[in-house]
Amino acid sequence: MNRVKVSIVIVLIFCGIYALSVLIVPVMFDKDRNKTILLPPYDVSEKAQTVYNSLDFVADLHCDALLWSRDLTKKNVIGHVDFPRMQEANVALQAFTIVTKSPAGQNFSNNSSDAFDNITMLNFFQARPISNWFSLVERAMYQSRKLHDLADDYNDEIIVVKSNADFKELLNRRKTEKRVVGGFLGIEGGHCLEGNIDNLDNLYDEGVRMLGPTHFFDNELGGSAHGQTKAGLTAFGKQVINRMNKLGIIIDLAHASPNMIDDILDMTKYPVLVSHTGVKGTMDNARNLSNEHIIKIAEGGGLIGVAYFKGAVSTPLTEGIVEAMKHIKSIAGVDCIALGSDYDGSMTAPFDITGLPLLVDELMDQGFSKTEIEAIMGGNVKRFMLENLR
Repeated sequence: MNRVKVSIVIVLIFCGIYALSVLIVPVMFDKDRNKTILLPPYDVSEKAQTVYNSLDFVADLHCDALLWSRDLTKKNVIGHVDFPRMQEANVALQAFTIVTKSPAGQNFSNNSSDAFDNITMLNFFQARPISNWFSLVERAMYQSRKLHDLADDYNDEIIVVKSNADFKELLNRRKTEKRVVGGFLGIEGGHCLEGNIDNLDNLYDEGVRMLGPTHFFDNELGGSAHGQTKAGLTAFGKQVINRMNKLGIIIDLAHASPNMIDDILDMTKYPVLVSHTGVKGTMDNARNLSNEHIIKIAEGGGLIGVAYFKGAVSTPLTEGIVEAMKHIKSIAGVDCIALGSDYDGSMTAPFDITGLPLLVDELMDQGFSKTEIEAIMGGNVKRFMLENLR
């Protein structure tokens, strides 16, 4: 009997420790991983603020906020993005990208798919369903449903964009309801398909409309820019790309190896985008796009979302971000440039989403015209979505 009592006490202690960890650890991780250099309120010139306030459509192609346990229907003091801050910044569309696996010690040049997975631990401490602990596709499903559930809880002020009709509804409602914002779902890395093409259809049914074949390591689809092989598409990878074309899922080349980028550009029937990246012209490393690929993506009608973090840009402040944009403009024009922050992606951002007027200030300082600023801040994304969402 004493042994039973001791066992019960031990179980209760363990449950108490776990419950306390669930309350403390995810917030601690989020606060530590998603920092901001400059804190609001932001000091913006009157001229830049006037230009920003006049923008018809502001959009960003990459944010990992669904990975974290914070409530996106509330304005938070940690992290970079939530629905109230999107509304405060008059951001019309945000891509919410799903992370299902992240290797310990990840770096730009060489990562193994066998490395310890940080996301497994995060799911454990977040008390997410046990199915998430062991299945990558279940993690993707969970985060997809999370966006829909959060949208349902937000007073009909956010539209989850899954089709051209949804996007046009967003545009029409924003003509009279500026608080209405849109979100669409993307995925970082086809490893969450677990080698099964049917899982692509299942994720499409959950609302996913953008997918990057690789993340920080090689997988069944082919080589990552940060993996060990730097290979192109595998036979399964080609099968996935063809199926994405058929379903209307946008191909995201962020994190793809140069060989994979070449393979995809050779076979895809539709424009592609790079949701968050830098360029070798201002920061030469394995993470960033070459001039050749910038030109090919632009010529194919694609988009290049410029990221904000150190390594993507020469300095994680507005100067470095706009420097990268200026380089893209010099070789491929302005029509392919977009915002690709990588907000809430375990990165230190120069500002949270409410600081976007600072970027307009810097664009103006570096000689971009109002028309070019309108295109970069969201006009290009608006055109791309109207032309490519089905």
